[in-house]
Amino acid sequence: MGFRFLDLISAAFVAVLLISNIAALKVFVIGPLVFDGGALIFPLSYIFGDVLTEVYGYSVSRRVIWQGLFWLIIFNLVMCICIVLPGEADWESKVGQANFVKVLGLSPRLAVAGWLGFFWGEFCNSFVLAKLKLATGGRYLPLRTIGSTIAGQLVDTGLFCVVAFGGLLTQATLLNYIITGYFYKVGVEALMTPVTLWTVGFLKGREGVDTFDRETNFNPFASRS
Repeated sequence: MGFRFLDLISAAFVAVLLISNIAALKVFVIGPLVFDGGALIFPLSYIFGDVLTEVYGYSVSRRVIWQGLFWLIIFNLVMCICIVLPGEADWESKVGQANFVKVLGLSPRLAVAGWLGFFWGEFCNSFVLAKLKLATGGRYLPLRTIGSTIAGQLVDTGLFCVVAFGGLLTQATLLNYIITGYFYKVGVEALMTPVTLWTVGFLKGREGVDTFDRETNFNPFASRS
């Protein structure tokens, strides 16, 4: 069955992932709170994840998550190749290898942290939302989207921060970073709940689908539903 808006949502999901991957390289402070730049846009990926799972189902969400991971890995690999290629003379004088590496260089540790946090956090979010939908008979959507985000962001933020910065930041700073990022992202999801609800209602009406994952295989590595 063809869907009118699935490709658009999938593309936006991947775009948010790639943008946040670059923005996350900047860690900044606002008062006593520590953030990374990815926090400015990455919470939107969980809204897209909620919409995909609630409307189209877990198996569709699983496919889009794998697509996102694939393009994130490709992006990181292309940047690594660009860094090792010799620079042209005019480019070196105007931009310079050192500046390019400062902006787009990504250590293997940060790359792996991003892959792990995204993959397991998104699957946790989708799994919890789909299971809650079955348990509630499709009711209480606001509580279900927030509840799934609470679980997914805990996995995502915790994995990313520990793998990326464990041993590099002091324990106090790392804990601040995790707690601040976690509650910020969950807060954004909660504030965006009216938008999520409207989008879900719009898509269910236009696409003519409201998927319940009663017979779904929830293994994230399964190739079929």
